Amino acid sequence: MAGEVSIGSIGELLVEFVSAEKDSHNRRVAAYSGPFPSGAPAIFISQAARLGARTIFAGAVGADAFGDVLVERLKADGVALDLVRRVADRPTGTAMVAYNSDGSRDFVFNIAQSAAPYFDEAAAIIAGLRAFKLDVLHVSGSSLADPRMAKTILEVCERLRGDGVRISFDPNIRKELADDAAYVAVVHRLLAISSYFLPSEEDLAFLFPNRSFETVVETLFERAVDYAVLKRGNRGCVAVARDGEKAKVAGHEVRVLDPTGAGDCFCATFVTLIAASTHGLRAALERANAAGALAVMKLGPMEGNAPLDAVEQFLKQSVARAS
Repeated sequence: MAGEVSIGSIGELLVEFVSAEKDSHNRRVAAYSGPFPSGAPAIFISQAARLGARTIFAGAVGADAFGDVLVERLKADGVALDLVRRVADRPTGTAMVAYNSDGSRDFVFNIAQSAAPYFDEAAAIIAGLRAFKLDVLHVSGSSLADPRMAKTILEVCERLRGDGVRISFDPNIRKELADDAAYVAVVHRLLAISSYFLPSEEDLAFLFPNRSFETVVETLFERAVDYAVLKRGNRGCVAVARDGEKAKVAGHEVRVLDPTGAGDCFCATFVTLIAASTHGLRAALERANAAGALAVMKLGPMEGNAPLDAVEQFLKQSVARAS
């Protein structure tokens, strides 16, 4: 379907373990399911690949069993792994996740001491992505928490943007870093060169305090942004294009088993369909919204990722239920 569009993603790779006990806060003995392949930019590229895009990922994993889990999943999805480094003396990144009765989540990450930040040098990544002839490069703000990772990602994005590659940016703000001036500066530098801007309501409030999405859009279009999409969770989403076209889509009522990765799946679907020029704004937004709903219905961050035919089937069933 989207095979003519080339999409890349760069950032952390990790495996995730999910506690079977709610409200344990990762503080009590409990059974955990996993290892699930994860990492926000990896979830994104997995979904783009399942939609048929040519895809490539830049990142790093350990030379261990968890690294094998990630490499095997992305390879099975059809993602090119030429820029995924295997690091011999660092373990693959991990996340322990515990869900709470109020819908919140508690995480324990091992990223800083893992292989995840130990990418190839920026120059090698840039050369590899240029050779792949990228149309779009996606970044998740989750990857910017580590200063080493952030530095490489920013250099890669700024250089490729100069080549005409469109940058897709999900700010995915880390509130614990709100007072870190260097982190905030990198977020704003990436926003300044982004063609696709895909914030949540929380992200928007952090980046543009006390401003509505409608007024923020005016500012964004003075920069590089061509598409601004506001993710509103189970209340749906709204998008505005540079040409003035707008679309708003309601959420889907589904049984939420695991919300991790739904936003990444949403972003990948919207960006892929728009970049491939196969769908207009509303059609892409509807399918992104549906893909996000499908994602929360399976345990594991990538387990609910779906090809376009499954997304279309979900939409048809939703229409049938509503009529």
